[in-house]
Amino acid sequence: MEYTNAKQAMKELTMALIYLSKFCERDRFSNANDFYAWKGYDFDVLNFLDEKDYIRQGNHPSRTKSVYITETGKEYAKSILEKYGISDWKSNTPQQTDEAGK
Repeated sequence: MEYTNAKQAMKELTMALIYLSKFCERDRFSNANDFYAWKGYDFDVLNFLDEKDYIRQGNHPSRTKSVYITETGKEYAKSILEKYGISDWKSNTPQQTDEAGK
């Protein structure tokens, strides 16, 4: 496994968590193209991800509670999941439970 320093891992894993906790507003999740996530993460990391155009925080980041995940962000998140051996949602729904039903 390749070494990743803590600062880089924090950025990557935050993006992975944003992606894994995504939700959509109006569409059925399986048909949605636009996803959002709550932004309870380190502000410096969120600003970095916004600068890279992986997410968008809107015109007033301090007032918004969610971020928009861009197409670039979706692809980046999927590459991070692959790097860390984390499987994506199989049925495209974040409410999926594991095999133990937890």
